[in-house]
Amino acid sequence: MVDVIAKATNELYPTDILFQTPYWAQVKSRLGMEPMAFDILSSETWGDVLVLIRNHCGHKLALVPQGPEHAPDEESYGQYLEDLSVALADRLEPDVAFIRYDLPWKSLYADEMQEQGWRAFPEARIREMRMNMGTRFWNFRKAPTDMTVASSLVVDLDGSEDDILGRMKPKTRYNIGLARRKGVYVQEADSSNLVDFYGLYEQTARRNGFIPCCMEQFSAMFRCNFGAKDEADIIFLLARHGRDILSGAIIGISGQSANFLYGASGNIKRNYMPSSLMHWAGMCMARQRGCLTYEMGAVSPTPDDEHPFNGLHRFKIGFGGRIEFRSGSWDYPLNEGAYRAIQNAETMYRELGA
Repeated sequence: MVDVIAKATNELYPTDILFQTPYWAQVKSRLGMEPMAFDILSSETWGDVLVLIRNHCGHKLALVPQGPEHAPDEESYGQYLEDLSVALADRLEPDVAFIRYDLPWKSLYADEMQEQGWRAFPEARIREMRMNMGTRFWNFRKAPTDMTVASSLVVDLDGSEDDILGRMKPKTRYNIGLARRKGVYVQEADSSNLVDFYGLYEQTARRNGFIPCCMEQFSAMFRCNFGAKDEADIIFLLARHGRDILSGAIIGISGQSANFLYGASGNIKRNYMPSSLMHWAGMCMARQRGCLTYEMGAVSPTPDDEHPFNGLHRFKIGFGGRIEFRSGSWDYPLNEGAYRAIQNAETMYRELGA
């Protein structure tokens, strides 16, 4: 069985997961969410968890961003999460419609996907059957979209800089050198440069057809305190050429892990390969700060021209990383009627492209 005990968010344990830190609780609090923290008491695993209460579609929901950190045995995923959900439900307000977990745990299908080269995860119905196996209430639903990403490219930063470069594909190493030869350079920026970054970010959104985050999201990340206890930090980079800002990156650091959170690039001088040099600079800075990994984020599971992340796969795989297949986002409804209403609203928003 699992039980939870409430505590202050500034008492969350140090972790390599930025989204489970006191810093992230501050960021989301500034954006209107209510952060809560709980110690997890279990014979199966240990640790704590950050939960964010958010108003959504006239209801409240509880988000668990990239948590819980520590996974039970794979065959116990569903049973453990069910016990945790029941324990959390007793500590949450009664008007919370459901709990949404964005699990950092290895996917139950990761081995097959890597060995057999699957182009996608199994359909939601199949995944739900496996996740609910052995549970009492058969209540887990696969969320329609993942809060972060289920297929992420991770670059190991062990060894020297030459070792890391040596693991990259020749074309990526060439592009890093090309950017330098063209006169591109990367600078560490501060919050005064957020307006410049956001302009590039809006160009990126229009070019790639996604809805951009609001400026307040970025501002909040720089208005919060970086505490020594959780060792969270932000690296903010801009790649420049002469007077032009060509690309930017916001990289989160927690413990020994660096996470590429947001990227942006302009529409000029793209053939100067500024993003290649920018990522390399980010890796070097993260390594200097003690990081062992640099997570680049979303990619398609395999090279696939029909997958929306195929271009990201082609670019990121050149840095010599490995793809981690994670479990993604899962919902545990507490109020079935409210949950269905939110699902219908989310479906409508997706169809409208909002």
